[in-house]
Amino acid sequence: MSYETIARDGDLVQLLGRRHKSHFLRLKAGAVFQTHRGELKHDDLIGQPWGTLLESHTGNPFFLMQPSLADLITDIKRNTQIIYPKDIGYISMVMGIGPGVHVLEAGTGSGALTTAFAFLVGDQGRVTSYEKREEMQNLARNNLRRVDLLERVTLKLGDVADGFAEREVDAIFLDLPNPYDYVPQVKASLKFGGYVGMILPTTNQVGLSVEALHYNNFAFVEVCELLLRFYKPDWERLRPTDRMVAHTGYLVFARSVRERAAE
Repeated sequence: MSYETIARDGDLVQLLGRRHKSHFLRLKAGAVFQTHRGELKHDDLIGQPWGTLLESHTGNPFFLMQPSLADLITDIKRNTQIIYPKDIGYISMVMGIGPGVHVLEAGTGSGALTTAFAFLVGDQGRVTSYEKREEMQNLARNNLRRVDLLERVTLKLGDVADGFAEREVDAIFLDLPNPYDYVPQVKASLKFGGYVGMILPTTNQVGLSVEALHYNNFAFVEVCELLLRFYKPDWERLRPTDRMVAHTGYLVFARSVRERAAE
C-alpha cells in the first residue's frame, strides 16, 4: 500500500463517519459508493486530500482516510477468531518481523496475522503460511489480494505434522490448538537464534508448550498476556470505557539454540 497526499484512482480508502462507523472501498473512476446514509461518487473522492470531510447526497458526513494496518486487520472477513492488533504488534516487535525477514506461520486462518507480517516484511521479505483447510486458505488469499499484499505471501496447503519444506527461516509463529506437538518440525526449519512464537487460550496448553520447547533445545522462553483498556475521550469526564478487550490469549516466545541451556 503506497499513498501520496491525495486519494488516487485504485487506492484502498476508508470512509469514516463521525461515530467511527467505517467503510472500505477501492476507488474506481465512474463508480458510486452506496450506503443507507447516502451515495458518494468515486470521482468526487479521487483527487481529494486525505482527511477531507465529504458529504453524501443526503448530507451525511464522511472523512476520507487512509486505512491503517489495524483498520485493515479488524475489518478482515473472517470465519474464525483473529489475532487482535494489540497482540500482533507485540508479536512482531519481539520476533523482529521487519523488512527482508522470512517469517513462516502455521494456521493461516482468515489471514489477519498473515496480512500484518506481509505488510511489515516489505518487498524484500517473505511470508510462508501453512493451512490444512482449503476453504480457510481461499478466504485468506482473498483478504490478502484485497489489500495488495498477496504477492509477498506463499500460501501452502498441508499438515504441519508433515513438517515444513523451508529451512533457515528467521521466525516461525504457530496459531494452532496443539503447537507443542510440532516443536520438532519448527526446530528443523528455524535458523539458530531465530524466534518461535505461539498464541494459546489456556494455561494447560502453555505448560505443554514450554515443556516441549525445553526438550527441543529452545532457550529464553517467555510467557505473557496483553490487556488493552480504552478511555472515553471526554476531557471533562475522562474515564475508562465500559467494555475492554482483555484476555485474548497467552503469548509464548523462545529462541532456537544449538545446545540446551543449563537448568
